[in-house]
Amino acid sequence: MDGTDETRIAYEAAAFRRLVEHLRERTDVQNIDLMNLAGFCRNCLSNWYREAAQEAGEPMTKDASREIVYGMPYDDWRALHQTEAAPEAKAAFEGSKPHG
Repeated sequence: MDGTDETRIAYEAAAFRRLVEHLRERTDVQNIDLMNLAGFCRNCLSNWYREAAQEAGEPMTKDASREIVYGMPYDDWRALHQTEAAPEAKAAFEGSKPHG
């Protein structure tokens, strides 16, 4: 590795694309499960993407950033893949929310 910022950014971008591809393939893994286990989900990832774009001066909507992560409009993904969360998952999510 040559250690340049350009190389590091290229590797980070490749890792991001791989993560997004993996999450698109794993439609069986629900966002609430990701939140409970890892503390982030597809929506968080799309929010971080949108925030980075906006910090760079590029306006981006929530819908646009979600489509980048989900590979389709969010409402379509929800209709195709989102299931009702189990009561245990809902309870775990409520218990892990930051209180502020």
